[in-house]
Amino acid sequence: MGIVIEAVADGSSDPTMRVLPAEECYRLLGTQEIGRLGLNAEHYPLIFPVNYAVDGTTLVIRTHAGTILGAAQHANVTFEVDEIDRLTHSGWSVLVRGQAEEVGKGHRPEIVARTHAAGVEPWAPGEKGHWLRIITHDISGRRIVPGELPELDPRGYL
Repeated sequence: MGIVIEAVADGSSDPTMRVLPAEECYRLLGTQEIGRLGLNAEHYPLIFPVNYAVDGTTLVIRTHAGTILGAAQHANVTFEVDEIDRLTHSGWSVLVRGQAEEVGKGHRPEIVARTHAAGVEPWAPGEKGHWLRIITHDISGRRIVPGELPELDPRGYL
């Protein structure tokens, strides 16, 4: 899915930045399947690319028993997804702040079923038998909209 380019009505050729409402942020999250999970681990803030799916206002990630699972358990995390168009210098970015939790036997069966039904299919090789849910505390988004292009010179290229 491409970026929706909005026209700038004031005649300016400068790009503008628009704040996105939460509903638009969730819609945009649903258009992608790879994002970046930010968490504190090994004495540093770390960022990992992960496959994900959206379940209402919750994000679902599958992972293995490693750094992500160990550091994310009941931790505050961030999650970011964006789409950039280098040609038009436009794009959008959505940031989720929330709490991660591993979904397992201690959860209600309907939560486990919904989590597994989210359809996350990891790209990376290896066993990814652990499921994380990120419960959103806050979501925000921005869209950079290019300015209007100048009118073409009727003489063509000189």
